[in-house]
Amino acid sequence: MVKESKPTGGLEWRINIPNGTTSKVLVPESKSHFRVWNGLRGLIVGFMSRIWKFFEKAWSLAVREPKKAIHGLKVGMALSLVSLFYYMRPLYNGVGGNAMWAVMTVVVVFEYTVGATLCKCVNRAIGTFLAGALGLGVHWIANQSGEKFEPIVLQISVFLLAAAATFSRFIPAIKARFDYGAMIFILTFSLVSVSGYRVDKLFELAHHRLSTIAIGTSLCILTGMLFCPVWAGNELHYLITNNMEKLAASLDGCLVEYFGIHANVNAKGEDSDKVLQGYKCVLNSKATEEVMANFAKWEPAHGRFYFRHPWNEYLKVGAFLRKCAYCIETLNVSTNSDTEAPDILNKHFSKFCISLSSCSSDVLKELAVIMHTMTKSTKIDLMVHEMNNAVQELQCALKSLSKETIIGDSKSGIEEGNKSTTVVPLMEIVPIVYISTLLIEIAARIEKSVEAVNELAIKAEFEQESTKKSKKIQNQQNPNQPSQGNQEDLTMKTLQKV
Repeated sequence: MVKESKPTGGLEWRINIPNGTTSKVLVPESKSHFRVWNGLRGLIVGFMSRIWKFFEKAWSLAVREPKKAIHGLKVGMALSLVSLFYYMRPLYNGVGGNAMWAVMTVVVVFEYTVGATLCKCVNRAIGTFLAGALGLGVHWIANQSGEKFEPIVLQISVFLLAAAATFSRFIPAIKARFDYGAMIFILTFSLVSVSGYRVDKLFELAHHRLSTIAIGTSLCILTGMLFCPVWAGNELHYLITNNMEKLAASLDGCLVEYFGIHANVNAKGEDSDKVLQGYKCVLNSKATEEVMANFAKWEPAHGRFYFRHPWNEYLKVGAFLRKCAYCIETLNVSTNSDTEAPDILNKHFSKFCISLSSCSSDVLKELAVIMHTMTKSTKIDLMVHEMNNAVQELQCALKSLSKETIIGDSKSGIEEGNKSTTVVPLMEIVPIVYISTLLIEIAARIEKSVEAVNELAIKAEFEQESTKKSKKIQNQQNPNQPSQGNQEDLTMKTLQKV
Protein backbone atom coordinates (compact mmCIF):
# COMPACT_ATOMS: atom_id res chain seq x y z
CA MET A 1 0.00 0.00 0.00
CA VAL A 2 1.54 3.30 -1.15
CA LYS A 3 0.61 6.90 -0.28
CA GLU A 4 0.92 9.28 -3.24
CA SER A 5 0.34 12.98 -3.64
CA LYS A 6 -2.39 14.21 -6.02
CA PRO A 7 -1.81 16.98 -8.56
CA THR A 8 -4.33 19.15 -6.71
CA GLY A 9 -2.27 18.99 -3.53
CA GLY A 10 -4.22 16.25 -1.70
CA LEU A 11 -3.24 12.71 -0.77
CA GLU A 12 -4.65 9.37 -1.87
CA TRP A 13 -3.90 5.75 -0.97
CA ARG A 14 -3.30 3.09 -3.60
CA ILE A 15 -2.95 -0.74 -3.34
CA ASN A 16 -0.54 -2.38 -5.78
CA ILE A 17 -1.93 -5.54 -7.40
CA PRO A 18 0.50 -8.52 -7.25
CA ASN A 19 1.12 -8.43 -11.00
CA GLY A 20 2.83 -5.08 -10.41
CA THR A 21 1.26 -3.30 -13.34
CA THR A 22 -2.02 -1.97 -11.87
CA SER A 23 -3.12 -0.33 -8.66
CA LYS A 24 -6.45 0.42 -6.97
CA VAL A 25 -7.41 3.68 -5.29
CA LEU A 26 -8.81 3.41 -1.77
CA VAL A 27 -11.88 5.60 -1.24
CA PRO A 28 -12.36 6.84 2.32
CA GLU A 29 -15.35 5.30 4.09
CA SER A 30 -16.79 8.71 4.91
CA LYS A 31 -17.02 9.59 1.21
CA SER A 32 -18.92 6.36 0.39
CA HIS A 33 -21.47 7.15 3.12
CA PHE A 34 -21.81 10.64 1.72
CA ARG A 35 -22.54 9.26 -1.77
CA VAL A 36 -25.15 6.86 -0.40
CA TRP A 37 -26.83 9.71 1.46
CA ASN A 38 -26.85 11.89 -1.67
CA GLY A 39 -28.41 9.04 -3.64
CA LEU A 40 -31.17 8.49 -1.07
CA ARG A 41 -31.83 12.21 -0.86
CA GLY A 42 -32.11 12.39 -4.64
CA LEU A 43 -34.61 9.53 -4.68
CA ILE A 44 -36.72 11.14 -1.95
CA VAL A 45 -36.68 14.56 -3.63
CA GLY A 46 -37.55 13.01 -7.00
CA PHE A 47 -40.42 11.03 -5.48
CA MET A 48 -41.81 14.10 -3.70
CA SER A 49 -41.52 16.21 -6.87
CA ARG A 50 -43.48 13.61 -8.85
CA ILE A 51 -46.20 13.58 -6.21
CA TRP A 52 -46.33 17.39 -6.29
CA LYS A 53 -46.59 17.39 -10.10
CA PHE A 54 -49.41 14.85 -9.89
CA PHE A 55 -51.37 17.07 -7.50
CA GLU A 56 -50.72 20.08 -9.73
CA LYS A 57 -52.15 18.20 -12.74
CA ALA A 58 -55.14 17.05 -10.70
CA TRP A 59 -55.79 20.61 -9.52
CA SER A 60 -55.52 22.01 -13.05
CA LEU A 61 -57.95 19.34 -14.29
CA ALA A 62 -60.43 20.22 -11.53
CA VAL A 63 -60.16 23.93 -12.37
CA ARG A 64 -60.45 23.33 -16.11
CA GLU A 65 -63.33 20.83 -15.84
CA PRO A 66 -65.13 21.35 -12.52
CA LYS A 67 -67.89 18.91 -13.55
CA LYS A 68 -65.50 15.99 -13.07
CA ALA A 69 -64.57 17.15 -9.59
CA ILE A 70 -68.26 17.53 -8.73
CA HIS A 71 -68.89 14.01 -10.03
CA GLY A 72 -66.39 12.67 -7.52
CA LEU A 73 -68.22 14.49 -4.74
CA LYS A 74 -71.55 13.05 -5.91
CA VAL A 75 -70.19 9.51 -5.84
CA GLY A 76 -68.87 10.07 -2.34
CA MET A 77 -72.24 11.45 -1.21
CA ALA A 78 -74.14 8.49 -2.71
CA LEU A 79 -71.84 6.00 -1.01
CA SER A 80 -72.22 7.83 2.30
CA LEU A 81 -75.99 7.68 2.05
CA VAL A 82 -76.15 4.02 1.07
CA SER A 83 -73.71 3.14 3.86
CA LEU A 84 -76.38 4.13 6.37
CA PHE A 85 -78.12 0.84 5.56
CA TYR A 86 -75.05 -0.92 6.90
CA TYR A 87 -74.42 1.23 9.96
CA MET A 88 -77.98 1.66 11.27
CA ARG A 89 -79.42 -1.47 12.86
CA PRO A 90 -83.10 -1.00 11.77
CA LEU A 91 -82.11 -0.45 8.13
CA TYR A 92 -79.59 -3.28 8.29
CA ASN A 93 -82.21 -5.72 9.58
CA GLY A 94 -84.70 -4.52 6.96
CA VAL A 95 -82.53 -5.70 4.08
CA GLY A 96 -81.60 -8.96 5.73
CA GLY A 97 -77.93 -8.19 6.23
CA ASN A 98 -77.32 -7.81 2.47
CA ALA A 99 -76.67 -4.04 2.59
CA MET A 100 -73.26 -4.58 1.00
CA TRP A 101 -75.03 -5.34 -2.31
CA ALA A 102 -76.43 -1.78 -2.27
CA VAL A 103 -72.92 -0.37 -1.73
CA MET A 104 -71.56 -2.47 -4.58
CA THR A 105 -74.42 -1.35 -6.82
CA VAL A 106 -73.57 2.33 -6.26
CA VAL A 107 -69.91 1.71 -7.02
CA VAL A 108 -70.69 -0.17 -10.24
CA VAL A 109 -73.56 1.82 -11.79
CA PHE A 110 -72.80 5.46 -10.90
CA GLU A 111 -71.42 7.04 -14.09
CA TYR A 112 -70.39 10.54 -15.19
CA THR A 113 -73.52 11.38 -17.20
CA VAL A 114 -77.17 10.93 -16.28
CA GLY A 115 -77.79 8.82 -19.38
CA ALA A 116 -74.98 6.40 -18.58
CA THR A 117 -76.21 6.06 -14.98
CA LEU A 118 -79.79 5.44 -16.11
CA CYS A 119 -78.61 2.91 -18.69
CA LYS A 120 -76.70 0.88 -16.11
CA CYS A 121 -79.39 1.19 -13.44
CA VAL A 122 -82.18 0.00 -15.73
CA ASN A 123 -80.01 -2.78 -17.14
CA ARG A 124 -79.03 -3.95 -13.68
CA ALA A 125 -82.60 -3.85 -12.36
CA ILE A 126 -84.12 -5.65 -15.35
CA GLY A 127 -81.32 -8.21 -15.56
CA THR A 128 -81.56 -8.97 -11.84
CA PHE A 129 -85.35 -9.25 -11.90
CA LEU A 130 -85.49 -11.54 -14.95
CA ALA A 131 -82.64 -13.72 -13.71
CA GLY A 132 -84.14 -13.98 -10.23
CA ALA A 133 -87.56 -14.93 -11.58
CA LEU A 134 -86.11 -17.52 -13.95
CA GLY A 135 -83.82 -18.82 -11.21
CA LEU A 136 -86.77 -19.37 -8.87
CA GLY A 137 -88.72 -21.09 -11.66
CA VAL A 138 -85.84 -23.39 -12.55
CA HIS A 139 -85.30 -24.15 -8.85
CA TRP A 140 -88.97 -25.17 -8.48
CA ILE A 141 -88.77 -27.41 -11.55
CA ALA A 142 -85.56 -28.99 -10.21
CA ASN A 143 -87.23 -29.70 -6.85
CA GLN A 144 -90.13 -31.38 -8.60
CA SER A 145 -87.72 -33.59 -10.56
CA GLY A 146 -86.47 -35.31 -7.45
CA GLU A 147 -83.21 -35.29 -5.54
CA LYS A 148 -81.44 -37.40 -8.14
CA PHE A 149 -82.20 -35.20 -11.17
CA GLU A 150 -82.12 -31.83 -9.37
CA PRO A 151 -78.42 -31.00 -10.01
CA ILE A 152 -78.75 -32.20 -13.62
CA VAL A 153 -81.68 -29.84 -14.29
CA LEU A 154 -79.82 -26.96 -12.64
CA GLN A 155 -76.65 -27.59 -14.67
CA ILE A 156 -78.54 -27.85 -17.96
CA SER A 157 -80.47 -24.63 -17.27
CA VAL A 158 -77.30 -22.72 -16.32
CA PHE A 159 -75.55 -23.97 -19.45
CA LEU A 160 -78.37 -23.12 -21.87
CA LEU A 161 -79.34 -19.70 -20.46
CA ALA A 162 -75.75 -18.56 -19.90
CA ALA A 163 -74.81 -19.58 -23.44
CA ALA A 164 -77.87 -17.86 -24.94
CA ALA A 165 -77.32 -14.66 -22.92
CA THR A 166 -73.63 -14.57 -23.83
CA PHE A 167 -74.41 -15.02 -27.52
CA SER A 168 -77.02 -12.23 -27.36
CA ARG A 169 -74.27 -9.80 -26.35
CA PHE A 170 -72.86 -10.11 -29.88
CA ILE A 171 -76.11 -8.93 -31.49
CA PRO A 172 -75.56 -5.23 -32.37
CA ALA A 173 -78.98 -4.03 -31.17
CA ILE A 174 -78.56 -5.71 -27.77
CA LYS A 175 -74.86 -4.89 -27.43
CA ALA A 176 -75.52 -1.19 -27.97
CA ARG A 177 -78.08 -0.78 -25.18
CA PHE A 178 -78.40 -3.97 -23.10
CA ASP A 179 -74.89 -5.44 -22.96
CA TYR A 180 -74.53 -4.68 -19.25
CA GLY A 181 -77.98 -6.12 -18.52
CA ALA A 182 -77.08 -9.40 -20.24
CA MET A 183 -73.95 -9.70 -18.13
CA ILE A 184 -75.91 -9.04 -14.92
CA PHE A 185 -78.49 -11.62 -16.03
CA ILE A 186 -75.78 -14.28 -16.34
CA LEU A 187 -74.31 -13.38 -12.97
CA THR A 188 -77.60 -13.31 -11.06
CA PHE A 189 -79.06 -16.42 -12.66
CA SER A 190 -75.92 -18.42 -11.95
CA LEU A 191 -75.87 -17.18 -8.37
CA VAL A 192 -79.52 -18.00 -7.69
CA SER A 193 -79.46 -21.36 -9.47
CA VAL A 194 -76.23 -22.66 -7.98
CA SER A 195 -76.76 -21.34 -4.45
CA GLY A 196 -80.35 -22.59 -4.47
CA TYR A 197 -79.07 -26.15 -4.31
CA ARG A 198 -77.71 -25.57 -0.78
CA VAL A 199 -79.79 -22.61 0.46
CA ASP A 200 -83.26 -23.35 1.84
CA LYS A 201 -84.70 -19.81 1.86
CA LEU A 202 -83.98 -19.04 -1.79
CA PHE A 203 -86.94 -16.69 -2.19
CA GLU A 204 -85.67 -14.47 0.63
CA LEU A 205 -82.21 -14.40 -0.97
CA ALA A 206 -83.64 -13.23 -4.30
CA HIS A 207 -85.92 -10.71 -2.58
CA HIS A 208 -83.11 -9.18 -0.53
CA ARG A 209 -80.80 -8.96 -3.54
CA LEU A 210 -83.47 -7.27 -5.63
CA SER A 211 -84.38 -4.82 -2.85
CA THR A 212 -80.76 -3.81 -2.21
CA ILE A 213 -80.18 -3.25 -5.92
CA ALA A 214 -83.35 -1.13 -6.06
CA ILE A 215 -82.04 0.95 -3.14
CA GLY A 216 -78.62 1.45 -4.77
CA THR A 217 -79.97 2.33 -8.21
CA SER A 218 -82.55 4.75 -6.79
CA LEU A 219 -79.89 6.62 -4.84
CA CYS A 220 -77.67 6.83 -7.93
CA ILE A 221 -80.49 8.18 -10.11
CA LEU A 222 -81.63 10.75 -7.57
CA THR A 223 -78.11 11.94 -6.79
CA GLY A 224 -77.12 12.13 -10.47
CA MET A 225 -80.26 14.02 -11.56
CA LEU A 226 -80.75 16.39 -8.62
CA PHE A 227 -77.20 17.55 -7.86
CA CYS A 228 -75.40 19.27 -10.76
CA PRO A 229 -76.54 16.78 -13.44
CA VAL A 230 -74.33 16.16 -16.45
CA TRP A 231 -76.55 15.28 -19.43
CA ALA A 232 -75.13 13.15 -22.21
CA GLY A 233 -77.34 15.01 -24.69
CA ASN A 234 -75.77 18.33 -23.75
CA GLU A 235 -72.28 16.86 -23.97
CA LEU A 236 -73.00 15.49 -27.47
CA HIS A 237 -74.51 18.80 -28.58
CA TYR A 238 -71.50 20.80 -27.39
CA LEU A 239 -69.08 18.24 -28.84
CA ILE A 240 -70.54 18.66 -32.35
CA THR A 241 -70.54 22.45 -31.97
CA ASN A 242 -66.90 22.54 -30.83
CA ASN A 243 -65.88 20.26 -33.70
CA MET A 244 -67.30 22.75 -36.19
CA GLU A 245 -65.33 25.59 -34.63
CA LYS A 246 -62.13 23.52 -34.60
CA LEU A 247 -62.52 22.62 -38.29
CA ALA A 248 -63.02 26.29 -39.20
CA ALA A 249 -59.88 27.31 -37.28
CA SER A 250 -57.81 24.50 -38.83
CA LEU A 251 -58.96 25.35 -42.35
CA ASP A 252 -58.05 29.02 -41.93
CA GLY A 253 -54.70 28.19 -40.37
CA CYS A 254 -53.56 25.83 -43.14
CA LEU A 255 -53.96 28.37 -45.95
CA VAL A 256 -52.68 31.33 -43.95
CA GLU A 257 -49.51 29.42 -43.07
CA TYR A 258 -48.98 28.16 -46.63
CA PHE A 259 -49.36 31.48 -48.44
CA GLY A 260 -47.44 33.36 -45.75
CA ILE A 261 -50.22 35.77 -44.89
CA HIS A 262 -49.92 37.43 -41.51
CA ALA A 263 -53.30 37.14 -39.84
CA ASN A 264 -54.65 36.75 -36.36
CA VAL A 265 -55.51 33.08 -36.66
CA ASN A 266 -55.07 32.47 -32.94
CA ALA A 267 -57.55 35.06 -31.69
CA LYS A 268 -58.16 33.27 -28.41
CA GLY A 269 -54.49 33.10 -27.46
CA GLU A 270 -53.98 29.34 -27.90
CA ASP A 271 -50.88 27.93 -29.47
CA SER A 272 -51.01 28.10 -33.28
CA ASP A 273 -49.99 24.44 -33.68
CA LYS A 274 -52.83 23.41 -31.38
CA VAL A 275 -55.31 25.36 -33.53
CA LEU A 276 -53.97 23.84 -36.75
CA GLN A 277 -54.22 20.32 -35.30
CA GLY A 278 -57.83 20.82 -34.18
CA TYR A 279 -59.09 18.57 -36.97
CA LYS A 280 -57.49 15.59 -35.19
CA CYS A 281 -59.99 15.98 -32.35
CA VAL A 282 -62.77 15.65 -34.92
CA LEU A 283 -61.22 12.51 -36.40
CA ASN A 284 -60.98 10.90 -32.96
CA SER A 285 -64.49 11.80 -31.79
CA LYS A 286 -66.47 9.04 -33.51
CA ALA A 287 -66.50 6.62 -30.58
CA THR A 288 -67.37 9.40 -28.12
CA GLU A 289 -70.26 10.58 -30.30
CA GLU A 290 -71.73 7.10 -30.59
CA VAL A 291 -71.49 6.49 -26.83
CA MET A 292 -73.02 9.88 -26.01
CA ALA A 293 -75.86 9.39 -28.50
CA ASN A 294 -76.62 5.98 -27.00
CA PHE A 295 -76.72 7.36 -23.46
CA ALA A 296 -78.73 10.41 -24.51
CA LYS A 297 -81.57 8.12 -25.62
CA TRP A 298 -81.97 6.97 -22.01
CA GLU A 299 -82.37 10.48 -20.62
CA PRO A 300 -85.71 12.19 -19.94
CA ALA A 301 -86.62 15.57 -21.43
CA HIS A 302 -84.32 18.29 -20.13
CA GLY A 303 -83.52 21.86 -21.08
CA ARG A 304 -83.88 22.40 -24.82
CA PHE A 305 -84.12 18.68 -25.58
CA TYR A 306 -87.55 17.09 -25.64
CA PHE A 307 -88.74 13.50 -25.61
CA ARG A 308 -87.61 11.46 -28.62
CA HIS A 309 -85.04 14.04 -29.66
CA PRO A 310 -83.36 13.01 -32.97
CA TRP A 311 -80.01 12.01 -31.50
CA ASN A 312 -79.15 9.88 -34.53
CA GLU A 313 -79.07 13.03 -36.65
CA TYR A 314 -76.13 14.24 -34.56
CA LEU A 315 -74.23 11.13 -35.65
CA LYS A 316 -74.90 12.00 -39.29
CA VAL A 317 -73.64 15.54 -38.78
CA GLY A 318 -70.56 14.19 -37.02
CA ALA A 319 -69.90 11.77 -39.90
CA PHE A 320 -69.97 14.62 -42.46
CA LEU A 321 -67.66 16.69 -40.26
CA ARG A 322 -65.17 13.82 -40.13
CA LYS A 323 -65.21 13.66 -43.93
CA CYS A 324 -64.26 17.34 -43.95
CA ALA A 325 -61.57 16.65 -41.35
CA TYR A 326 -60.02 13.95 -43.57
CA CYS A 327 -59.66 16.46 -46.41
CA ILE A 328 -58.27 19.10 -44.05
CA GLU A 329 -55.71 16.58 -42.81
CA THR A 330 -54.62 15.93 -46.39
CA LEU A 331 -54.54 19.68 -47.02
CA ASN A 332 -52.34 20.19 -43.96
CA VAL A 333 -49.91 17.54 -45.18
CA SER A 334 -49.83 19.13 -48.65
CA THR A 335 -49.16 22.62 -47.33
CA ASN A 336 -46.26 21.29 -45.23
CA SER A 337 -44.74 19.36 -48.14
CA ASP A 338 -41.19 20.08 -49.32
CA THR A 339 -42.41 20.45 -52.89
CA GLU A 340 -43.69 23.98 -53.44
CA ALA A 341 -45.17 25.78 -56.41
CA PRO A 342 -43.38 28.79 -57.90
CA ASP A 343 -44.04 32.14 -56.27
CA ILE A 344 -45.77 33.44 -59.39
CA LEU A 345 -48.37 30.64 -59.18
CA ASN A 346 -48.83 31.15 -55.44
CA LYS A 347 -49.48 34.85 -55.99
CA HIS A 348 -51.92 34.10 -58.79
CA PHE A 349 -53.91 31.48 -56.85
CA SER A 350 -53.60 32.88 -53.34
CA LYS A 351 -56.58 35.22 -53.62
CA PHE A 352 -58.84 32.47 -54.99
CA CYS A 353 -57.74 29.88 -52.41
CA ILE A 354 -57.92 32.29 -49.48
CA SER A 355 -61.33 33.48 -50.62
CA LEU A 356 -62.70 29.93 -50.82
CA SER A 357 -61.10 28.98 -47.50
CA SER A 358 -62.57 32.07 -45.81
CA CYS A 359 -66.05 31.38 -47.20
CA SER A 360 -65.86 27.72 -46.15
CA SER A 361 -64.74 28.54 -42.62
CA ASP A 362 -67.48 31.18 -42.34
CA VAL A 363 -70.07 28.52 -43.23
CA LEU A 364 -68.67 26.21 -40.54
CA LYS A 365 -68.74 29.02 -37.97
CA GLU A 366 -72.34 29.82 -38.87
CA LEU A 367 -73.24 26.15 -38.50
CA ALA A 368 -71.67 26.26 -35.03
CA VAL A 369 -73.84 29.30 -34.19
CA ILE A 370 -76.95 27.45 -35.42
CA MET A 371 -76.13 24.45 -33.25
CA HIS A 372 -75.26 26.58 -30.23
CA THR A 373 -78.42 28.71 -30.35
CA MET A 374 -80.66 25.98 -31.85
CA THR A 375 -82.18 28.49 -34.28
CA LYS A 376 -82.62 28.34 -38.04
CA SER A 377 -80.35 30.96 -39.57
CA THR A 378 -81.39 33.03 -42.56
CA LYS A 379 -77.77 33.76 -43.51
CA ILE A 380 -76.61 30.20 -44.07
CA ASP A 381 -78.08 29.94 -47.59
CA LEU A 382 -76.40 33.21 -48.61
CA MET A 383 -73.07 32.00 -47.21
CA VAL A 384 -73.33 28.71 -49.10
CA HIS A 385 -74.06 30.69 -52.29
CA GLU A 386 -70.93 32.81 -51.72
CA MET A 387 -68.91 29.65 -51.12
CA ASN A 388 -70.14 28.16 -54.40
CA ASN A 389 -69.19 31.37 -56.22
CA ALA A 390 -65.70 31.13 -54.74
CA VAL A 391 -65.54 27.51 -55.94
CA GLN A 392 -66.45 28.59 -59.48
CA GLU A 393 -63.80 31.32 -59.45
CA LEU A 394 -61.13 28.83 -58.36
CA GLN A 395 -62.27 26.34 -61.02
CA CYS A 396 -62.01 29.05 -63.69
CA ALA A 397 -58.48 29.85 -62.47
CA LEU A 398 -57.56 26.18 -62.79
CA LYS A 399 -58.98 26.01 -66.30
CA SER A 400 -56.92 29.04 -67.28
CA LEU A 401 -53.74 27.04 -66.70
CA SER A 402 -54.52 24.84 -69.71
CA LYS A 403 -55.59 27.73 -71.96
CA GLU A 404 -53.45 30.72 -71.07
CA THR A 405 -49.97 31.41 -69.81
CA ILE A 406 -49.42 33.10 -66.49
CA ILE A 407 -48.26 36.70 -66.90
CA GLY A 408 -45.81 37.93 -64.26
CA ASP A 409 -43.37 40.75 -63.65
CA SER A 410 -40.11 40.47 -65.51
CA LYS A 411 -37.05 39.75 -63.39
CA SER A 412 -34.47 41.01 -65.86
CA GLY A 413 -34.68 44.72 -65.06
CA ILE A 414 -37.24 45.72 -67.74
CA GLU A 415 -39.41 48.81 -67.18
CA GLU A 416 -42.36 48.59 -64.83
CA GLY A 417 -44.97 48.64 -67.62
CA ASN A 418 -43.41 45.73 -69.49
CA LYS A 419 -44.54 42.16 -68.87
CA SER A 420 -42.99 38.84 -69.82
CA THR A 421 -44.51 35.47 -70.38
CA THR A 422 -43.48 32.89 -67.77
CA VAL A 423 -43.45 29.24 -68.74
CA VAL A 424 -43.94 26.94 -65.73
CA PRO A 425 -43.07 23.19 -65.90
CA LEU A 426 -45.90 20.76 -65.32
CA MET A 427 -44.45 19.26 -62.11
CA GLU A 428 -44.31 22.68 -60.50
CA ILE A 429 -48.02 23.21 -61.18
CA VAL A 430 -49.08 19.99 -59.41
CA PRO A 431 -48.82 21.25 -55.78
CA ILE A 432 -51.04 24.30 -56.23
CA VAL A 433 -53.52 22.32 -58.37
CA TYR A 434 -53.72 19.63 -55.69
CA ILE A 435 -54.33 22.19 -52.95
CA SER A 436 -57.01 23.89 -55.03
CA THR A 437 -58.72 20.56 -55.71
CA LEU A 438 -58.74 19.76 -51.99
CA LEU A 439 -60.34 23.12 -51.21
CA ILE A 440 -63.07 22.44 -53.75
CA GLU A 441 -63.69 19.00 -52.24
CA ILE A 442 -63.81 20.50 -48.73
CA ALA A 443 -66.42 23.01 -49.89
CA ALA A 444 -68.54 20.19 -51.35
CA ARG A 445 -68.38 18.24 -48.08
CA ILE A 446 -69.20 21.33 -46.05
CA GLU A 447 -72.31 21.77 -48.20
CA LYS A 448 -73.32 18.20 -47.29
CA SER A 449 -72.82 19.12 -43.64
CA VAL A 450 -75.14 22.10 -44.11
CA GLU A 451 -77.83 19.78 -45.47
CA ALA A 452 -77.40 17.44 -42.49
CA VAL A 453 -77.70 20.34 -40.03
CA ASN A 454 -80.82 21.61 -41.82
CA GLU A 455 -82.38 18.15 -41.53
CA LEU A 456 -81.51 18.09 -37.83
CA ALA A 457 -83.04 21.55 -37.39
CA ILE A 458 -86.29 20.36 -38.98
CA LYS A 459 -86.57 17.18 -36.91
CA ALA A 460 -85.48 18.86 -33.66
CA GLU A 461 -87.81 21.81 -34.38
CA PHE A 462 -85.26 24.60 -34.11
CA GLU A 463 -86.82 28.04 -33.77
CA GLN A 464 -86.74 30.58 -36.55
CA GLU A 465 -84.33 33.44 -35.95
CA SER A 466 -87.08 36.04 -36.47
CA THR A 467 -89.38 34.24 -34.00
CA LYS A 468 -86.68 34.19 -31.37
CA LYS A 469 -86.00 37.90 -31.81
CA SER A 470 -89.68 38.76 -31.51
CA LYS A 471 -89.95 36.71 -28.31
CA LYS A 472 -86.92 38.51 -26.92
CA ILE A 473 -88.45 41.90 -27.69
CA GLN A 474 -91.75 40.81 -26.15
CA ASN A 475 -90.00 39.64 -22.99
CA GLN A 476 -88.22 42.99 -22.73
CA GLN A 477 -91.52 44.83 -23.05
CA ASN A 478 -93.26 42.57 -20.47
CA PRO A 479 -90.58 41.80 -17.87
CA ASN A 480 -93.17 40.64 -15.32
CA GLN A 481 -94.28 37.71 -17.51
CA PRO A 482 -91.16 36.55 -19.32
CA SER A 483 -91.68 32.82 -19.51
CA GLN A 484 -95.40 32.21 -19.99
CA GLY A 485 -95.29 31.96 -23.78
CA ASN A 486 -92.15 29.84 -23.73
CA GLN A 487 -93.72 27.50 -21.19
CA GLU A 488 -96.82 27.04 -23.37
CA ASP A 489 -94.68 26.28 -26.43
CA LEU A 490 -92.66 23.76 -24.42
CA THR A 491 -95.83 22.05 -23.21
CA MET A 492 -97.35 21.88 -26.71
CA LYS A 493 -94.17 20.49 -28.27
CA THR A 494 -93.85 17.88 -25.55
CA LEU A 495 -97.48 16.77 -26.00
CA GLN A 496 -97.05 16.59 -29.77
CA LYS A 497 -93.97 14.36 -29.45
CA VAL A 498 -95.63 12.08 -26.90
